[in-house]
Amino acid sequence: MKPITILTLSLIFNLSFGQTQNLVTPEKIENTVQKNHLNSILLLDKVIPLDNLKESDIPKNINFQEDKDLDLRVFMDNSLVNYLHELDPTLTADELLKKGNYQFSFLVDGKVIYVENLNTGAGTVENKKIKTNFRIPLISSGNEDSWGKYLWSRFYLVHGGIDALTAGNHLLTIEIRPYLKSTSVKTGRLIAKGEINLSVPKKNISEQQIALQPIKPNSGWEVSKDQFKTEKIKALNQKIAENRFREITSIVVIKNKKLLIEEYFNSSGRDSLQDTRSVGKSFASALAGIAIKEGYLKNENQTLGEFYHLKEFQHYNPKKDSVTLKSLLTMSSSFEGNDDDDDSPGNEENMYPTDNWVKFALDVPMTDHKIGKKWSYFTAGVVVTGDILDQKVPKGLESYAKEKLFNPLEITTYQWQYTPQHKISLAGGMRMNSLDFAKFGQLYKNNGEWKGKKVIDKAWIKKSFSNYFSDNKDFEGYGYLFWRKIYKVGNKSFEAYQCSGNGGNKIIMFTEIPLVIVVTAKAYNKAYAHSQSEKIVQEYLLPAVYEQ
Repeated sequence: MKPITILTLSLIFNLSFGQTQNLVTPEKIENTVQKNHLNSILLLDKVIPLDNLKESDIPKNINFQEDKDLDLRVFMDNSLVNYLHELDPTLTADELLKKGNYQFSFLVDGKVIYVENLNTGAGTVENKKIKTNFRIPLISSGNEDSWGKYLWSRFYLVHGGIDALTAGNHLLTIEIRPYLKSTSVKTGRLIAKGEINLSVPKKNISEQQIALQPIKPNSGWEVSKDQFKTEKIKALNQKIAENRFREITSIVVIKNKKLLIEEYFNSSGRDSLQDTRSVGKSFASALAGIAIKEGYLKNENQTLGEFYHLKEFQHYNPKKDSVTLKSLLTMSSSFEGNDDDDDSPGNEENMYPTDNWVKFALDVPMTDHKIGKKWSYFTAGVVVTGDILDQKVPKGLESYAKEKLFNPLEITTYQWQYTPQHKISLAGGMRMNSLDFAKFGQLYKNNGEWKGKKVIDKAWIKKSFSNYFSDNKDFEGYGYLFWRKIYKVGNKSFEAYQCSGNGGNKIIMFTEIPLVIVVTAKAYNKAYAHSQSEKIVQEYLLPAVYEQ
């Protein structure tokens, strides 16, 4: 047994009392306001340089406005890397900053609303090594870009801050701790805390804005006579009018094949062609199923090697020849393409500037993952699916889609997005009115039939509405370009498969209840877009129309 050294005893003592030695020498604390407010967070209603900040500038109350400055000043007695060093004294400064950052907790009236472990990339490495104070705008009247803006948006619009900060007076508290993530997340001691009284003004909303919108004639749907909880819909309309649900353009509910609710917002109407972005991907799934049923494709197990001379493309790997249509439909093709990763070579943002999207996709390198096993959102793969269909169906895909899908559904007005070769892109960008999107959803609820005519094979719909990633417990699931989603009302769960597009656009088909819901929105690239649409469905629409 090795003897206990003085160094070991010193380390044990320091760890016991939470007093490890500094790993890095922090900057000197010389500012008077910082000295007076060590380990504090100040919330300010204007941007003031630290050297100009005076005690008289620190408000006790702020009249909260979403377009006015809400500035955060943090004063600590050490730098972040030294706080992280307390959590693991064995790591270097750079190792600590790769695994840790600040943890922010937001409380309203003493209740924890949101806790976030800030991404390790937020803030500069140098500042996190030596700085003992920092400023970050939570809301900027000048639209200043920063990680604080997105942190506030996640608290306020995604995780319930906007619901907690109702009209009236509230105490907003923010706490900061260091966190370190290795096999698990370890959180350190409180290093800064601040609170401010916020006065939230009441918004003037008219009864007309809240009222249920009557269904006008000539919808193309039989109108339902079913009862539903109108107060729930009025409460939803009020939140949309108050901008608590943002940039929603339409809501349509079909129950038992009949139109139950039809509402429009933000200058949208029945004839508006809604830009639903990746909702269009699910149309690729439908068209692939139709083409297979008619024999233009053998089946979804056909491989890329049957359609392309892949050695002509960059990063050739024999594995590319074995990529199946099914793996493209289930986003598991094993290409190194991940739209959620900015550094991924196959990210869709790298595709759009190129002059040939199909070539871009087939040039993407392969990963080591087994084809069909690992899910990764790969828009470029859907472009390839569309190109294969365009090659194989008579008169090209645009004509085929019109004849085989839209004409049977009596959909006459729509717009495609096109590739640089002026072929329709199945990656997204499909525009049509909300009632026509509802027809597409109801077609799937009808097991592929529309007004007595078979449009899509029932077996294909069953495959499309199957979860191919049930072993992934952190993922609700994915079918053939349809997302699986579980909605919950009370203790009851409702399985759905849905088309989903940037901005919060949804066509939702419930598997066990006779319900189709369309939500369209323009909250493009906003963190809250999908969560607010799903909250509308789960907390308002389902409780309003489902008989419990």
